[in-house]
Amino acid sequence: MTLSADQQAEIDALRAETHQTLRATVPGMEAHLYKAYPVLDHGFVRVVDYMGDDSAICQAARVSYGRGTKSVQNDEGLIRYLMRHWHSTPFEMCELKLHVKLPVFVARQWIRHRTANVNEYSARYSILDREFYIPGPEHLAAQSVVNNQGRGEALTGEEAARVLEYLKADSARAYDHYEEMISDEGQQGLARELARMNLPANIYTQWYWKVDLHNLLHFLRLRADSHAQYEIRVYAEEICKLVADWVPFAYKAFEDYRLGAVTLSSQMVDCLRRMLKGEEVTEENCGMSKREWREFMATIE
Repeated sequence: MTLSADQQAEIDALRAETHQTLRATVPGMEAHLYKAYPVLDHGFVRVVDYMGDDSAICQAARVSYGRGTKSVQNDEGLIRYLMRHWHSTPFEMCELKLHVKLPVFVARQWIRHRTANVNEYSARYSILDREFYIPGPEHLAAQSVVNNQGRGEALTGEEAARVLEYLKADSARAYDHYEEMISDEGQQGLARELARMNLPANIYTQWYWKVDLHNLLHFLRLRADSHAQYEIRVYAEEICKLVADWVPFAYKAFEDYRLGAVTLSSQMVDCLRRMLKGEEVTEENCGMSKREWREFMATIE
């Protein structure tokens, strides 16, 4: 992980300050404020600000649903009820603002979640640092033979060494040309907004990302899943740790009802019922496609 001198100075100054407030604070989250947690080789995640806690979720729910929630005896029970029955609005009452440093190709996946406020480092205005994501040898893998958007077995031997060298050499060469093009020594120098087009997708960018808890949990459900691409999954896993300390009741419910749960189609439910009755259910008589059957069997075995 690499922090600039200015960023480290900002973090040190902010962590040295204390403020009195009447708003809700969470000790676990206060401990995380401004700290940068490393991800990948040069990336990080740090909490810039947060709003709300478990109680804020319950407060919003009781205002919204009134007498309908009075049978729930405590905050944790109410939160689990809300999560279990897919009530979303109360979770929108909490917000989190993160500073994230990440490779551009990961950012392009991340930005697909169009439910947050984002302000990214401007390569039109500033010069990007010479920092590239280079995978560890164990993460250099061949194309999956069963999933068109996934990876399979790790590359080995000469092939792995050759690919790793390509990644390092191409990244360095592209940045050398970038620096040369924008230089104004003995030439006019190409505009930064044009020179950046020659940089590879593994160069690091940074952004501030602010999102409410409902949409954050949706992001984590997809990106912290074992099927998510490794390079974005490690960011999601780091954020999961932060959320667990911020809203522990909500995060536990999320683990139980979203992250650790599965969704069954009506055909899958029908097959499961038939199995429980002792009927032999096979791929031929299940009424599902081969892939659906494979996923169903992986779920129940």
